[in-house]
Amino acid sequence: MNQVRCNLIVIRSHQAEQASSFYSALGLEFLKHRHGNGPEHYAAELANCTFEIYPLAADAPPTTETRIGFVVSDVETAFSDLLRAGGKSIRPPKPSAWGLRAVVSDLDGHRIELTQAQ
Repeated sequence: MNQVRCNLIVIRSHQAEQASSFYSALGLEFLKHRHGNGPEHYAAELANCTFEIYPLAADAPPTTETRIGFVVSDVETAFSDLLRAGGKSIRPPKPSAWGLRAVVSDLDGHRIELTQAQ
């Protein structure tokens, strides 16, 4: 069987610096990067995956239809931390088939799904 894994997630934001602060509320640690002539952006290393936030160019489409999921040790704490960082509640923490789960919208409208590690 082919072993496929995700190693890169890139979102685009009108407020890349503020977005990096928002996601830092989950414990992500961002560094500024620039590849060649590309724009300066923020990158955080997760287990086997890089999460990047690029500035949204004036003519670029938003990436807000992409849902991003994070497994966290405590959904209720992560949910509260993201709301304090400027997020909006979409679905408060509640039990689901996948464990305790919540959904938050970030500053640009990306939906962030939080699932508690079991």
